[in-house]
Amino acid sequence: MAFEPPQRLVKALGEAYGETVAADWLGRAPSLAQEALERRELTFERVMAPGGRSSVVVLVRRADGTQAALKLVPEEAHPERERAALAHWNGWGAVRLADDLLADGPVEPGALLLERLHCEVSLRSLPEAKALLEAAGTVRKLWVAPAVGHPFETVAERTQRQSEPMREAPSDLLPLVDAALAARDELVASSPELLLLHGNFRQGKVLGGDRTPWLAVGPDPLVGERAYDLARLVRDRIDDQIATAAGAPATRRRVNRLADSLDVDRERLHGWTLFRAVESGTRAMAAGRRQDGEMLLEFASWL
Repeated sequence: MAFEPPQRLVKALGEAYGETVAADWLGRAPSLAQEALERRELTFERVMAPGGRSSVVVLVRRADGTQAALKLVPEEAHPERERAALAHWNGWGAVRLADDLLADGPVEPGALLLERLHCEVSLRSLPEAKALLEAAGTVRKLWVAPAVGHPFETVAERTQRQSEPMREAPSDLLPLVDAALAARDELVASSPELLLLHGNFRQGKVLGGDRTPWLAVGPDPLVGERAYDLARLVRDRIDDQIATAAGAPATRRRVNRLADSLDVDRERLHGWTLFRAVESGTRAMAAGRRQDGEMLLEFASWL
């Protein structure tokens, strides 16, 4: 099978794992897809474009004619964790795995066969207020106790790993970085719960479905408190927030509304929103995505 990987995937994987690792996996992706199709007796329809920023998604039909989606994920992205989370949710609030074992042995860790959703329809297609309401209802379903012996890292572990590059930010950003790191240290010292989290939850990660209107996709799962998971949602449609003169007070109101609607402590959501925005902003700046970085850091300064 031959196909051209979507350009935004090429760029994102290069930033996340380095150009050499990304190029190697992208070069192997067509053969990996072909092997997965043949092993599962799937019929190729098309590659999703522009697709996501962390995987190749191939729309397929199964031997019985039902539609499905084959997702190919680099080993560096820990696809086994995504599989474990989706299996644990078993379709409750999230896309459902369409296979777990094959007749000739376990599935490949980097190939996930999923139920077909309406890939072009996400919560971003809805007006903002409605989208946030539906997002809150979806993410609430995902917050369950993890299985015994789960493979997920904790919020403390992930954010500790993310903290190190933040300290290398330019000196003019250090006051904001210091504030974010101080918030992180205080939060992990008193985490109130240990639940399974999506890890990358936002409006674009919730797609239309048939068995239920909205289902989450693309988790980067970990375990910890709900406020961490909700923090990424706070800055959805950041370009709209930046464009308005009332961006700062509107952002603080959104923190409070989301916290109250999901029974999450306001201050903890505020702190995780600050940390995650600064972490994303400094990472974008380091990768040369200056416009994205400046928007994220301006957003963080409002908190």
